[in-house]
Amino acid sequence: MKVLQQEVKAINLSADKAVEDSEKIFTELVRLIEKRSSDVKEQIRSRQKAEASRAEELQEKLKQEIAELRRKDAELEQLSHTEDHTHFLHNYPSLSRLSEYTDSPGTNIRPLRYFEDVTAAMSEARDKLQGILTEEWTKISLTVTEVDVLLPQPEPKTRAEFLQYACQITLDPNTANGHLSLSEGNRKATSGRLEQLCARHPARFTKSTQVLSREGLTGRCYWEVEWSGKGVLIAVAYNNVNRQWNERVFGSDEKSWALEFVDNNYIFRHGITTNLIRGPLSSRVGVYLDHRAGILSFYSVSETMTLLHRVQTTFTQPLHPGFWFRYCYGDTVELCKLK
Repeated sequence: MKVLQQEVKAINLSADKAVEDSEKIFTELVRLIEKRSSDVKEQIRSRQKAEASRAEELQEKLKQEIAELRRKDAELEQLSHTEDHTHFLHNYPSLSRLSEYTDSPGTNIRPLRYFEDVTAAMSEARDKLQGILTEEWTKISLTVTEVDVLLPQPEPKTRAEFLQYACQITLDPNTANGHLSLSEGNRKATSGRLEQLCARHPARFTKSTQVLSREGLTGRCYWEVEWSGKGVLIAVAYNNVNRQWNERVFGSDEKSWALEFVDNNYIFRHGITTNLIRGPLSSRVGVYLDHRAGILSFYSVSETMTLLHRVQTTFTQPLHPGFWFRYCYGDTVELCKLK
C-alpha cells in the first residue's frame, strides 16, 4: 500500500511537471511563430513601400517627359507654319531631339508578380510544418501511452490481442553468414552446404551460421516465425553480440536469449542457463516482447497459442531478432507477414 501510494504521488507530480513543461514549450512555439509572422509582415510592408516609392518616382519622371513632349509638340506645330526657312532650319534640330529615359518601363516589358510568390512560399512552409507536427504528434502520443508505471501492462491472452502489437521485421544481409541465403524480401533465410562469397563487413557472422534483423525493437512487439528442418534456433540479441573470431551461438552469452528446436524438443538458452522445455511442437512460433517490462515470451502457434517459455529480466538495449542453424542442409526460417 505504501509503495502504491508513493507511486500515485510520483505519477501526479510527474504529470503536473509534464503539463507545465509542455505548456511552456507550446508557448515558446507560439511566440516563435508570432515573431516570424511579424517579421514577414514587416518585410512585406518594407518591400511594398520601396516598390511603391520607386513606381511613384518613375511616374513623376513620365509626367515630366509627357509635359516636355507636349511642349515640344506645340513648338514644332508652331514652327511648321513658319515661312522663314532660315528660322525653321535654325530651331528644328533642338526641338526634334527627344530625351531618352533608361528607367522607362516600356523598354523592358515582363509579367508582374507582385507578392503572390510570398503567399505560395508561406503556404508551402505551412504544409511542411503541418507534416512535421503530425509526425511528431504521433511520437508524442506513443510516448504518453507508454509511460512507465509501477504495475506492468497485462500480457495479451489471445492471438488477436497479440496481433495488435505485430511488427514488420527484415533480416540484415550484412550480418548473414556465408552459408545462409536470404529471400522473400529478406524475410526468409535458408541454410546451404556451400559457402557463398560475401563482401567483408564488420557486422557479418563469419563462424556461426546465423543472422540478425535490421530492426532493433523496443516497446511492445509481436512477430511469428515459420521454420522447417532438423535444428533451428530463434533468438533475440543485442546488436553488439560477439562476431567473427570470438563470436558465439545465440543464447550462449548474456547478450542473447534463444529457443532451439532440435530432435523434436525445445531448449531455451541464455548464458550458462539451459532449460529443456515440454510443449506441443509446432512449425510456427510466436515471440512477444515487452521491452520496458523486461518480458520475453515464446509461444507455440497452431489452432491455439501455448506458452513455451517466459523470461523476466531487464533489457538495457534494443533487441534484434535473429536465427541460428545447427545444420547446413536446407533448413529454413521465415518471418511471417501478419495482418
